[in-house]
Amino acid sequence: ISACLVGSEMCIRDSNYNIFHHMKGEVISVPSSKDYQKIKKGMEIFDLLIDGIFGTGLDAEVRGYYREVIDHLNTLQKPIVAIDIPSGLDANTGKPLGAAVRASLTVTFGLPKVGHLIYPGCDYVGTLKVVDIGIPRRLVEEEKIQNHLLEHDEIRRWLSIPRRPDSHKGDYGHLLVIAGSVGKTGAAAMACEAALRMGAGLVTLAIPRSLNWIMEVKLTEAMTEPLPETPKQTLSLRAFNGIVRLCENKKTVVLGPGIGTYKETQSLVLKLIKTLDLPVVLDADGLAPLAGQSKTLLSARGPLILTPHPGEMARLIRSTAKEVQEDRIGVSRTFAQSHRVYLVLKGHRTVIATPKGEVFINPTGNPGLASGGTGDVLTGMIGGLISQGFDILPAVQISVFLHGLAGDGVAQELGEKSLVATDVIKKIPSLLQGKI
Repeated sequence: ISACLVGSEMCIRDSNYNIFHHMKGEVISVPSSKDYQKIKKGMEIFDLLIDGIFGTGLDAEVRGYYREVIDHLNTLQKPIVAIDIPSGLDANTGKPLGAAVRASLTVTFGLPKVGHLIYPGCDYVGTLKVVDIGIPRRLVEEEKIQNHLLEHDEIRRWLSIPRRPDSHKGDYGHLLVIAGSVGKTGAAAMACEAALRMGAGLVTLAIPRSLNWIMEVKLTEAMTEPLPETPKQTLSLRAFNGIVRLCENKKTVVLGPGIGTYKETQSLVLKLIKTLDLPVVLDADGLAPLAGQSKTLLSARGPLILTPHPGEMARLIRSTAKEVQEDRIGVSRTFAQSHRVYLVLKGHRTVIATPKGEVFINPTGNPGLASGGTGDVLTGMIGGLISQGFDILPAVQISVFLHGLAGDGVAQELGEKSLVATDVIKKIPSLLQGKI
């Protein structure tokens, strides 16, 4: 057993040093680049490297000797275990400060750090293991931490609630999906199917009149309601009264998948946002009319759940996708608080933000979900749970977590490149049975 201590200011606690010494361990002090050069070649003999150069408090760019060491460690192609956080990684943002160790495993203590969980930090962390070191729960609660990680155990707890033997379809809610236009009927269908698979008792699809026959054939379990349309075969403003009538016995509304960006249809969306007093899940084309008009959200009568991808988020705040991606947590939190909405910013490590400023980071999912229609599936899943009586935040958390987990399961079986949206829907039943 041997170890190298990089940096002259590092020290070893006497007790741990004595343990290591009795194990016949060898300690080599390497205070400078010159000393490091002497052992550099010999490091290739080691089977495992443990990184403890810097801790979570690093806030300056790594330069000189330390950067040389980190760059060399990353070339060795050996398993690296990082203590608390890979050296060089910003614990708050997940960004490498000039250079960072690429660990195979990171062992952190008490709670994960934001930098462990979000891109690009999660690519440097490897497998993350959180070790309980006895921090009293009371002290954690007193900190009023607003960043959280979605976890398997919490999702399982929510899913473990059984249905009553004497229940009927009316007990599990009626969801109204307002979606679809010519060329985009698939989005409407997938949102409906996902909601039903999540356990919604009833689903009705409001669709442009000329497209109704298509959906009558495409959807078996969902009901359809043909409504007035524009010359472009999108929903017309004349559909407004019919939609309001349809909402009378519904629990939740999904608004937007494939609805189109025709001007009159977008005006209908804005009018519905201001009128409906039910929870409304806004997605895809339902977000388009809010570009430059996000203050409309403050006029909503009911709770709103927005599910943008980075490009849609950028249009909402008049920014760029690059700027959104550079501060996914900050952008999500600020928008959710200022507009009093629940926000689901999709992408690598999907972020959920609440009107109270809480943020939840989702650890599931993979690049295979970057495929057309997967967002429509997520929207249907969220609407399906809320319509059953789940509170909004748990419904969003469960849906986001299971959506990513379903994608992970499909990727294992078919590969990421072959994953399509309907594969995710097919995975939902096994996940709801607790096979997670």
